[in-house]
Amino acid sequence: MVKILKHQRLNETNFRIVFDSPLVAKKIKPGQFMVLRIREEGERIPMSLADMDPEKGTVTVIYQVIGQSTTLLSIKKVGEEICDLVGPMGVASHYPEKGNFMVIGGGIGIAPIHPTAREAKKRGLYVIGIIGARTKDLLFYEEQMQKVTDELYVTTDDGSYGKKGFVTDALKELHQRGKKIDHILAIGPVPMMKFVCSTTRPMGIPTWVSLNPIMIDATGMCGVCRVSVGGKTKFACVDGPDFDGHQVDFDLLTKRLSMYESYEKQSLEKFKKECTKEAALKKV
Repeated sequence: MVKILKHQRLNETNFRIVFDSPLVAKKIKPGQFMVLRIREEGERIPMSLADMDPEKGTVTVIYQVIGQSTTLLSIKKVGEEICDLVGPMGVASHYPEKGNFMVIGGGIGIAPIHPTAREAKKRGLYVIGIIGARTKDLLFYEEQMQKVTDELYVTTDDGSYGKKGFVTDALKELHQRGKKIDHILAIGPVPMMKFVCSTTRPMGIPTWVSLNPIMIDATGMCGVCRVSVGGKTKFACVDGPDFDGHQVDFDLLTKRLSMYESYEKQSLEKFKKECTKEAALKKV
């Protein structure tokens, strides 16, 4: 069992949760992930690392409420426990030996670029950050990202905060201004990562992305998380989650991610009905 030490709502759909997990906190590195199970009969959920503190023995996750499992996690209170947390999983982030390193985070993808940017700065790299969301209300970690970057640019789709537009608009503007960019790590929704890669390909900038496909065991045995990279099958759980974005087949990834959408919706609706029924019975 793993205890919840902190749990806060960041905005309409995103939550920040801190777990007491000394062994994972001691070993995990930026770019790696963990697998959570909220209850014994629940599914295994891969979660990206937002922060870790080896001295305090804590790991931090920022997650978005989408389906039944994340809904169940969102109602967990401080002091309560989840069934288990396994990690570290996957391969740590890649860094250039020198130069200007850019991290791009879109939406929930802002969380995992934070520890990677911090590590890059420790390695002596000049770190440029771009973070973006649909609206101001969905942005988070701006202050934290300011501390781990040398330059930070903020965008919102609707212009409610920062520069109006997408993260790719900020990227194009910086490139047009002659900003030297030696390596990019982009994390966020699949369409965002796809368009970042299509933007950087003609620029000749090496671009890595972090993929989070459907995953079950996260040990390379089941093959559910397979992705196509350079025409070859890779497993995101053991070969990734970071891959050369210019080699990723994003269309196939998108198709595989949507395979179980209808079942996920049905599961969530069933869970909500059960919760409503349980609440009604308690009032009787």
